[in-house]
Amino acid sequence: MSTRRFLFVLGSARDEGNTELLARRAAEQLPADVEQTWISLVEHPLPDFEDLRHDSDHVRPTEGSAALLLDATLAATDLVIASPLYWYTLSAQTKRYLDHWSGWLRTPGVDFKATLAGRTLWGVSALAHEETVVADPLVGALQNSAAYLGMRFGGVLFGNGSKPGDVLGDTEALARAKTFFAREAPLARFPYEN
Repeated sequence: MSTRRFLFVLGSARDEGNTELLARRAAEQLPADVEQTWISLVEHPLPDFEDLRHDSDHVRPTEGSAALLLDATLAATDLVIASPLYWYTLSAQTKRYLDHWSGWLRTPGVDFKATLAGRTLWGVSALAHEETVVADPLVGALQNSAAYLGMRFGGVLFGNGSKPGDVLGDTEALARAKTFFAREAPLARFPYEN
């Protein structure tokens, strides 16, 4: 896979919210030959996840939001989860997307885990709090998911903002956005492995 393909999964309940604005600022810095796909989980909602691990065979989705997101996820070299901090963790839409990974791991012919191994998971999040330590559950969910799949983890780009557009006043976040995707992402590890 020579061409880098970034998939931006937008998990905000608000169109063009602070998290999306920050993600777009970071994406502006990517080289012109990097492919970008943007998918809003509000515009392409997934059904509630049903855990069928021990009950039935999984079937690859062939239409609708699940098929779109599965195919886009498998095609991405770099997966960017852009979720605002809601109650100290990922948004409901984003969590539902990650829950569907459990089904895709067990879908015959998909090889979800093997396909994503070695690829890079990134996070972008806006929060209405000065201390990013309150977002540790969000970071942990992404880092541990990357570790489980054998992915690289580029960390989370944080910005501060509550009202729409607030993040554009966070000059430190905008400065970090300029180099965020240029960093080398290490292989993800579970916290107990560090």
